[in-house]
Amino acid sequence: MATILVTGGAGFLGSHLCDRLIERGDQVICLDNFFTGRKTNIAHLIGHPRFELIRHDIVEPILLEVDQIYNLACPASPKAYQYNPIKTIKTSTVGMVNVLGLAKRCRARILQASTSEVYGDPNVHPQREDYWGHVNPIGPRSCYDEGKRVAETLCMNYHLENKVDVRIIRIFNTYGPRMDPNDGRVISNFIMQALRGDPLTVFGDGRQTRSFCYCDDLIAGMMKMMDQDHEIGPVNIGNPDEFTMLELAQEVLSQIESKSTLKFEPLPGDDPKQRCPDITKAKRILGWTPQFKLKDGLVKTIAYYRGVVEAEQTQS
Repeated sequence: MATILVTGGAGFLGSHLCDRLIERGDQVICLDNFFTGRKTNIAHLIGHPRFELIRHDIVEPILLEVDQIYNLACPASPKAYQYNPIKTIKTSTVGMVNVLGLAKRCRARILQASTSEVYGDPNVHPQREDYWGHVNPIGPRSCYDEGKRVAETLCMNYHLENKVDVRIIRIFNTYGPRMDPNDGRVISNFIMQALRGDPLTVFGDGRQTRSFCYCDDLIAGMMKMMDQDHEIGPVNIGNPDEFTMLELAQEVLSQIESKSTLKFEPLPGDDPKQRCPDITKAKRILGWTPQFKLKDGLVKTIAYYRGVVEAEQTQS
């Protein structure tokens, strides 16, 4: 039984990771400042003998004794990370230094949850790990994009200088239950708007593409990366099936049987036109491929959001 720290453990992905680790038999310390994490995501784990919850911000140092660290602490949606951009970049820089320092002291293996945003608005498609990216360092998304790039740099420097055992994954668009219904990401937006009968907000002409990975697949890939002994990374973890925003909107409307219309808005600044992972490396090193097709993952996600909307209606 390992003692594992999950920073950002009350968030969307962090809470699913805590579930899997508890199911496997590990001792889990969930650390979160609850900026975007929610207690409801991990409420079912409180009181479990192998689960501990700590309210803490990684921008401040903390002393713990752990065997592994999954660093998921950072707001991930543009709406959340642009709300307080200085806080966002401090989490990925000062916070990263603190977490790496903890890993160094404990001699713990640390996995950094990086992001496909390090590729920026890519001019290489699909994106491979050896592509250096096309990022605007002073744009509206730079607090997140550049913060995550610096975090990767810090991981490699701590590995080379101090022999810290690091792993780096780059997460592509992920969705599923517990994703904040109001976080501004496209799947949560489309589903909530369709369930409420509101127009679906499509930015630009809707022909920009994304690939969507269901949360269970993502967590499986993340744990495989942590548990292997040969590859530092970075390794892309995502679903290579690519969809336009218009195709996504039509799938959501079809599953919900909604009569909502589409409302077109201007494309946000630095919004990438294409985003799709090359997962050759993940297949070769981890033996990992996503199992959920978009339509199947949407069934589970829509069921979750139906519960959210029903709860809203009950309270009103």
